[in-house]
Amino acid sequence: MNLELKYGTNPHQKPARLIIEREPSPLQVLNGAPGYINLLDALGAWQLVRELKRATGKPGAASFKHVSPAGAAIAKPLSDEFRRAQMLPDEPLSPVATAYARARGGDRLSSFGDAVAVSEVVDLSLARLLKREVSDLIIAPGYEPEALEVLRSKQSGSYVILQIDPDYEPPEMEYRDLFGFRLEQKRNTAPITADLFKNVVSANKTMPDDVLETMVVGTIALKYTQSNSVGVAYDGQVIGMGAGQQSRVHCTRLACDKADKWMLQLHPRVLALDFKDGLSRQDKTNLIDQYLLWDQLSQAEINYMLSGFRTPPQPLTRKERAEWIARFDGLCLTSDAFFPFRDSIDRASRSNIRYVAHPGGSLRDADVTAAADEYGMVMFHTGLRCFLH
Repeated sequence: MNLELKYGTNPHQKPARLIIEREPSPLQVLNGAPGYINLLDALGAWQLVRELKRATGKPGAASFKHVSPAGAAIAKPLSDEFRRAQMLPDEPLSPVATAYARARGGDRLSSFGDAVAVSEVVDLSLARLLKREVSDLIIAPGYEPEALEVLRSKQSGSYVILQIDPDYEPPEMEYRDLFGFRLEQKRNTAPITADLFKNVVSANKTMPDDVLETMVVGTIALKYTQSNSVGVAYDGQVIGMGAGQQSRVHCTRLACDKADKWMLQLHPRVLALDFKDGLSRQDKTNLIDQYLLWDQLSQAEINYMLSGFRTPPQPLTRKERAEWIARFDGLCLTSDAFFPFRDSIDRASRSNIRYVAHPGGSLRDADVTAAADEYGMVMFHTGLRCFLH
């Protein structure tokens, strides 16, 4: 099967097509016309969510942007504060819908125009939730008829809907053509399970079961994130992903900054922000992002931000931020390769990270572990590097 695409990575890269050599095809286009980047996102996201389901037994969801997850999560009940922070509708949500709400809610700013993947058949609850969001496509193992009808009406009928055979397994070897040269390698089939976190190298060795599950979720998300990458996870969802950086400490800073913002979005002062009438949910999301960056803004940016509120808010002080973040217990940080220096651990401590996992193998492993011990963290050496390029 050959599927002609509008263009490749960029509009000037023509022709472009998807070639599926297996019959019957494990991938079906139920609606819309997918593009090259759409398919890269969809296939990466699908691998992530099916591994979440296999590892945890719970529905998994991912929100992908530019071949990395902006968010990923397993299904869990939603708190009232989370619903308010994410501006979710006041209605019951099915497990698969809660999984996606948590995945998108990990980084709503980055999830704008995302590729959605879920491990379950899409039901009406998820379809209604997704109908409200700015999104480019969804990939799933199936769709209830009513859900498919709702999604087909999205984007004036052009929303891309993909269905993949949940039993499909790709060949063991994978190939990549680059500048006229062909590379091949064995596909990364290393499983991310609880067994990966048995080697505790820190003095503190206490690891609750629910935190272990969160560490599994965060590390699976890293496996499908462009390297270098570091992620922060909490309560079964990714809340900060630092992807594609050349320096590991920059990955850590990016992931922890995003995690801080996620936690601060639940602060009572943020939930009480008094927006002007007529603003969209995305407008409000952008304003919240600016509000939480207040001390980094120019006066012109502050003035513009304040113009979006009926009642001008006051910024959160550094003390208020730190005290709020300290309320969150069980924060996990996981890295796709070893930490070469302790600087990442020092940065993680300011975000109240209590559990850290990395492959180990650095010449400075002892220094990095000593830093974790200074902060009372639990540190794991997984022995498994998960680069993705």
